[in-house]
Order: sequence, then structure tokens, then C-alpha cells
Amino acid sequence: MHGSDNPSDWVRRWSTLIAPRSTVLNVACGAGRHLRWLHGLGHTVVGVDRSPEAVAAGAPLGEMVCADIESGPWPFAGRQFGAVVVTNYLWRPLFPTLVASLAPGGVLVYETFAHGNETVGRPARPEFLLQPGELLAACSGLRTVAYEDGFLEEPARFVQRITAIRELADAGAPSRHLLASAAS
Repeated sequence: MHGSDNPSDWVRRWSTLIAPRSTVLNVACGAGRHLRWLHGLGHTVVGVDRSPEAVAAGAPLGEMVCADIESGPWPFAGRQFGAVVVTNYLWRPLFPTLVASLAPGGVLVYETFAHGNETVGRPARPEFLLQPGELLAACSGLRTVAYEDGFLEEPARFVQRITAIRELADAGAPSRHLLASAAS
């Protein structure tokens, strides 16, 4: 089952932007590495995966939903979250739904494989690899706080990742999104 290792450095770094005690949705949550991390930070966690084993693994942490979000209805229609976390998963038709699932002030933390990964391993099919700037375009209605598109050596992979926020309306003053250091 995927997702049984340590949480992504990107998720760890940018989870500091999630408001305390938020409800966080982890899409394609796998065995729950990010659910465990976010739950440990005091957030209420909600996970969705098509694998019954993954859902069972995350059940002690919070609300878990077993659903095929690529061919079935979105199981969280009408709900918004303080954060949405997605790693190593890409289903392009879901981009607008993920953005719409962010509550005001909510944070999207997204990281997955990008064009070029076919030269170093799997996934290698174009439908599973982001094109240059694709996450930026998908998040155009949000405020981008951090974005990277490049190569990581260990393990060798091409990734694209973004952290973006649905700004609060009429905040009165500029929003302060504390930029975390990579060592956090």
C-alpha cells in the first residue's frame, strides 16, 4: 500500500500555514502518512482513497471515505476544508473541485510527479505527469505562496509542487503567510 513512509518534506514544511485545529482533507491518502502527521499537529483529518485497506489503516485517525473519485461522485460535495493535501496523485478533472473545497483562508498543499520523470522511472505516462506550470494554472484563483518545478535526487524524480491559499475576503490588512525554511 502506498503512503506508509514518512510525510513529504513539502507537506511538513508548509503545514505551518494551516490554521490551528483545522479540518484537513488528504486526497488519495494511502496508508495515512500525511493523516498521521496532520493529526499529530492537532488537526481533524479526513482521508479519501479508493483502497479499502487504506481507509481501514486511517480509520483510527479520523473520518475516512472509500471512494473512486475518478469515476464516481465527489464524496465531499458542499464541504470546505481548512486545508487540502495531495501527494503523488494526479487526476486533472479534479483540480477545480480541490480548489473549490478550500474554505476562506484554506491552504492547498500539492506535490506530484512532473514531465521529465519518464527519464528516471515511474510514473512515466504523460497522463500521470504534470506539464510545466500546470499547477500554477490550476491554482490561478488562489494566492501562490510557494511553487517548485524541478528534479530531486533521492529518490530520483521530477516533481512539481505548490502551496496556495484561498485569501480571506476583506482582511483589512495584507495577509502574512510566514515562509517556512526548508529545514523546518
